[in-house]
Amino acid sequence: MMSYITTYTGKHFDPVNPDASFLCIEDIAHALSLLCRGNGHVQTFFSVGQHCIACAKEAQARGLSARLVLACLIHDASECYMSDVPRPFKQTLPEYNLLEDQLLDMIYTHFLGSTLDNAEQEILKDIDNAMLWYDLTYLLHEKLPLPKPQVYDEPDYTVRPFTDVEEEYLQIYRTFIQKLH
Repeated sequence: MMSYITTYTGKHFDPVNPDASFLCIEDIAHALSLLCRGNGHVQTFFSVGQHCIACAKEAQARGLSARLVLACLIHDASECYMSDVPRPFKQTLPEYNLLEDQLLDMIYTHFLGSTLDNAEQEILKDIDNAMLWYDLTYLLHEKLPLPKPQVYDEPDYTVRPFTDVEEEYLQIYRTFIQKLH
């Protein structure tokens, strides 16, 4: 068996021993636009790409730096190479978590120039958790005991063609990568 996956753009990427030169924003945007949030256990299709776009828009609405907008956009990029594991199960997989953290650090370094510091990670975690609250409430109709988080750009759960999501993802990336440099 081969020790790599073939990406959308035809690269052979080994998620266990990743090579940063094979990271490609087009692969990330394409794959995340096709991966369903919540392991598919949602009322209607909502992609990981849409979730990442919502996080990036929230960072932008909060007036955060281009770097943090991009960090929010790519925070789930490892899923395009490793797939996703639901949070309760992921907590029991230390080796998966280690590999995912290493891959995410590589992704952040490749696209942002360095890994996220603790303050950036906390901001990202706050935005990601706020979007998770909305995802659980609107996509699964969960009645959560936590209060509704304050957001400045509430996510849009309209079912959209994956090509539109992919293009919006790339457009946000292009816009903010120029501001970063």
